[in-house]
Amino acid sequence: MRIVVAEDAVLLREGLIRLLEEFGSQVVAAVDTGDGLIEAVTTHRPDVSIVDVRMPPTFTDEGLRAAVEVRRLLPGSPMLILSQYVEVSYADDLLADARGAVGYLLKDRVIDVEDFLTSLRTVAAGGTVFDPQVVAQLMIRRRQNDPLASLTPREREVLALMAQGKSNPAIGREMVISDGAVEKHIRSIFAKLGLHADDGDQHRRVLAVLTYLRA
Repeated sequence: MRIVVAEDAVLLREGLIRLLEEFGSQVVAAVDTGDGLIEAVTTHRPDVSIVDVRMPPTFTDEGLRAAVEVRRLLPGSPMLILSQYVEVSYADDLLADARGAVGYLLKDRVIDVEDFLTSLRTVAAGGTVFDPQVVAQLMIRRRQNDPLASLTPREREVLALMAQGKSNPAIGREMVISDGAVEKHIRSIFAKLGLHADDGDQHRRVLAVLTYLRA
C-alpha cells in the first residue's frame, strides 16, 4: 500500500513509518500539519492516509478538519484517524459520506500491530473501522428521535460489532452464534432501517453503521 502519514509527534511518526515499511507498505509522504496532509494526498493520491487529530498550530482538531477537506476535494479518499483522545467535533462530517473508507482508532490500538494493520487494510479497501470507545462517545450524542429504537438488543449488538469493522464470521464468534444467525440479524437490521437490497450489501452495511454512529 502507498500511505501518507500525518503526525506531528516525531517519535510516533517515525515509528509508524518504520512499522509500515517493515510490513511492505510504502510511505509516500510524512507531514506534521493539516495543510501538509491536504497537499500530500492531492499530490500522491495514496491508498490510505493515517491522520492524527491534533496537530499544529492549535493542537485541537486540525488533522480531523484536514481529513474532511481532503474527502471534499477527493471524495472517498481513505482516511484512518488516530487520536489519543476521542474528538467528535468534526466526526459527523467525516462519517456522513456513505462511500466508507473511514476509520477512527485511539492511538493505543497501534500497540496491537496485527489488529492495527488489519484496520488499515480494511479502510484502504473501502471499509469502516471504529474504536469501541469512539463508538461509545458518539452514541452519547444520540438524538431523542432514535432511528435504532426498533432494533432488538441482539440486533444492536450485531450493529455495534459491524461498526467496529468486524466481518460476519467474527461477529458470530464474538456473540457465539452461527453465521446464519448473524446474516438473519443483519437482514432484519437492513429492513428496519429501510435499507433496500438494490443498494448492494456493502453499501447497506456502510449506511447501517453510519446510522448507528449518528443516532
